[in-house]
Amino acid sequence: MPVMVDEAVILLAEDNEDDVAMMRRAFKKANFVNPLYVVENGEQAIAYLKGEGKYASREEYPLPSLLLLDLKMPRKNGFDVLEWIRQQNGLGSLRVVVLTSSDEIRDVNRAYQLGANSFLVKPLDFSEFVRMTEALKGYWIWLSRAPELSRPPRELKPDKAS
Repeated sequence: MPVMVDEAVILLAEDNEDDVAMMRRAFKKANFVNPLYVVENGEQAIAYLKGEGKYASREEYPLPSLLLLDLKMPRKNGFDVLEWIRQQNGLGSLRVVVLTSSDEIRDVNRAYQLGANSFLVKPLDFSEFVRMTEALKGYWIWLSRAPELSRPPRELKPDKAS
């Protein structure tokens, strides 16, 4: 069953608290009413998408329709997360927008090679951040159709008794 446009969940993978706060303010200013869930490192992003640990309840932590992914994060960086996503049967078609402070062409190229759907450089000015958020809402939520996703299968732990 398709998700209603205003119920489509956005997952933000971002370790900078100031950028998270700016994104929340920009969502509010742009009347972006979609739920925004935040994880602060690459390991948490993968755990969220797998539905593991504290993210096990899909009612509480639903699969996102869109992932906004920072590249420079602790534990696992955005490239690692993107590479992992594209290897998962149920998540391979998740729409991933890289949202980072890097404008280096090697980062742009690598992100697209690993399967990013878009690459955006974080604006420094709040009004530009709001305009970017409005563009995200307009294209990725209102106009673009989301693929159907499913949680990746759980990894079986080896039996210690055998």
